[in-house]
Amino acid sequence: MTDDAAPQELIVKIADLRVAREPAIISTHGLGSCLAIVLYDAEARAGGLAHIMLPSPELAKDQSQFAKFPRTAVPVMLEQMAALGCLRHRITAKIAGGANMFASLLRSRNQGTNIGARNVAETKAVLDALKIPLVREDTGGDYGRSVELILSSGTVLVHSFKAGKREL
Repeated sequence: MTDDAAPQELIVKIADLRVAREPAIISTHGLGSCLAIVLYDAEARAGGLAHIMLPSPELAKDQSQFAKFPRTAVPVMLEQMAALGCLRHRITAKIAGGANMFASLLRSRNQGTNIGARNVAETKAVLDALKIPLVREDTGGDYGRSVELILSSGTVLVHSFKAGKREL
């Protein structure tokens, strides 16, 4: 790869994850109640992104996709990042998504379950239990998002039609 070549973009689909090192860019699209969990080691300039779908395996008929849930996705990401030379004590987290996409369709905001808020809460609990500091977040609201992790800098760009572009 030459210096002026564009970095490789790795796309993460729903209930999946990717890890890489610079100069790659990892992105995911279509986050509604789903949540992007970004882990990054600034010294190694490597990281990962998971597109989780549900707060716990108990809510899914198919539990075979480990990246579908925070409690199984985060440990796998940490393991894959360690293989790239990342050290656990240097890893930080950023999260985006977890919207309440259908609140306006419900008669009362107390009806149903807000999967987005539950995804955020469970992810924070998993990160806390693993002692990974959550340094930034863009969560909640009633709109979708797309996320890019730029591995050369650790910058996370969050794009949405409703809220515009935000840097975490």
